[in-house]
Amino acid sequence: MSAIHLLPDLLINQIAAGEVIERPASALKELLENSLDAGATDIAVQLEMGGVKLLRVRDNGGGIAQEQLPLALMRHATSKIASLDDLQRVVSMGFRGEALASMAAVAQITLTSRNVDAPHAWKIEASDGVQDNATPASHPHGTSIEMRELYFNTPARRKFLKSENTEFAWCEEAFKRIALSRPDVGFSLQHNGRMVWQLAASPNSPHPQSLSRQREREADSSPLPLAGEGLGERVSAILGTEFSQHAVTVKKQIGNLHLYGIAALPAYSRSSRDEQYFFANGRFVRDKVLMHAVRQAYQDILHHQRHPAFVLFLELPPEQVDVNVHPAKSEVRFRESQGIHQFVFHALQDALSGTMGNSPSPQPSPGGRGSAPTFEPAAQQHRMAFGAEQQQATYRLWETQTENPNPSQPPLIRGGADFPSPDKGRLGGVASSFAPPDEHPLGFALGQLSGIYILAQNQQGLIVVDMHAAHERIVYEKLKTAFDQQQMPTQPLLIPVTFAADTLDIATVEEEQQALHQLGFNIAPISTHTLAVRAMPAMLKQAHAEAAAREVLHELREFGASRALTERRNELLATLACHSAVRANQQLSLPEMNAILREMERTERADQCNHGRPTWFQITLAELDAMFMRGK
Repeated sequence: MSAIHLLPDLLINQIAAGEVIERPASALKELLENSLDAGATDIAVQLEMGGVKLLRVRDNGGGIAQEQLPLALMRHATSKIASLDDLQRVVSMGFRGEALASMAAVAQITLTSRNVDAPHAWKIEASDGVQDNATPASHPHGTSIEMRELYFNTPARRKFLKSENTEFAWCEEAFKRIALSRPDVGFSLQHNGRMVWQLAASPNSPHPQSLSRQREREADSSPLPLAGEGLGERVSAILGTEFSQHAVTVKKQIGNLHLYGIAALPAYSRSSRDEQYFFANGRFVRDKVLMHAVRQAYQDILHHQRHPAFVLFLELPPEQVDVNVHPAKSEVRFRESQGIHQFVFHALQDALSGTMGNSPSPQPSPGGRGSAPTFEPAAQQHRMAFGAEQQQATYRLWETQTENPNPSQPPLIRGGADFPSPDKGRLGGVASSFAPPDEHPLGFALGQLSGIYILAQNQQGLIVVDMHAAHERIVYEKLKTAFDQQQMPTQPLLIPVTFAADTLDIATVEEEQQALHQLGFNIAPISTHTLAVRAMPAMLKQAHAEAAAREVLHELREFGASRALTERRNELLATLACHSAVRANQQLSLPEMNAILREMERTERADQCNHGRPTWFQITLAELDAMFMRGK
């Protein structure tokens, strides 16, 4: 067995480089974080061959004094922490003192810096872990770091690097993450001499301007407010205006926990996780607890295998989160992970579950003729009023059409929506008086199209509603509320509904009576192969009693009462809601259609059905005019 011996410093740094500097993007992340820690407000990045040949980061931060330049390239030398207490309360982006030393071990490094008090800059070079003496240089206040020929002295490792385009893509992603985290800082990125990104600093952003501000915030425990305008501008610049138009603002604070940012509506879901950015105390992180909370918030409004898009910031006391988990610092541990999970989940769920009156609503993009409908902020809707005469005409038209076309036919009673009587006098006076725009943003029904869509008119123009999808969401939300409050209204059936059942269904009914009562069902065996539904939730249609009962029994038999009523509760209630919702080709009277519109306005998450599909779209008068070439 070989004797134990100490490894040389160069080999130690090269080993560390394998963890810290995996590729050029890793080095770029570390250098950008150092610039932010130095208080930089303007950072320029230059890359050649994806960062392998050259990676240069130049900032206007505080700079490094001449006598400290050699220390900057040494392992475990840092200005960020000095004791264990500092490590447990890290407020800077970097703190390990490994990155620059690792780079100097596997690349050719040139560090040029000038602090505020220095008459000129100083430069130091390092290669193969060997440093030259510092020499005078010309440089404005701040620091520039050049990294050339990454892994030139470890050719086996260099072979693991990918193509130039792939390495640049990783660098660009690291750049975007840092740029999203600090809208108050200007950033630029060049690749092979071509300007790729030029992002101006937002003066409206309240993000900390320097490390000293971070420490000040830590001391006074005052969380940062949402950078509404500044963050919105940066998000639009990086992720596109479509993201911003499809997004809602997230802002919630409880004690010393503060979550803010922007989350996209389900209509803007993605096929991959490419637009998911979560920052903890300004640091981009990948954390299972946070991501699980996000998935739960989207679970019953996101369609199938789609992924949400978001840019979220979590601020919490630094001692509540451990960032010293991995050298890359992208993994963290929370001291109270369950509490963090619930806080993020409820904050995001509240932001996504706004009703029609205060949440972004579907709105066609101003693309003119043939443009696909998209979502725009609600503030833009209220600027598109079309005159008092047309408003009054809308409501007069609706008033004349609210009479039941077939007076002999009684009004239908649907599950989950309290449809009014066809008698005008029982409509609360809405038909005979002008309704303010905020009171009924979905307007009033004009009729049905193909037995599938409700056509309504509001101030902006035409509303098209998928009546089954909308009603399904209404019933689903009511079922969830009643179930959670343990107040599921039950309706006894005048004539019990009987159906044939196998022995497993019979056994399930006998064993799970408590779960069935909790769901609002009274099901009992009346023979060895027959079950009778004697009562069911009042929100469901009696005509679908057998189908609803079979669905419930299938869930209870397949997963057991415990799982069916907890982790699969949403799936079960969504299925029941689907059975109860109005179906295609089902004729509705105008009062019934208007009842659905009013219920939508009062229902959380009514913009999407239970599967994440949109329930309604707006077509403006301007778009209709463009289609018919009016004014041309």
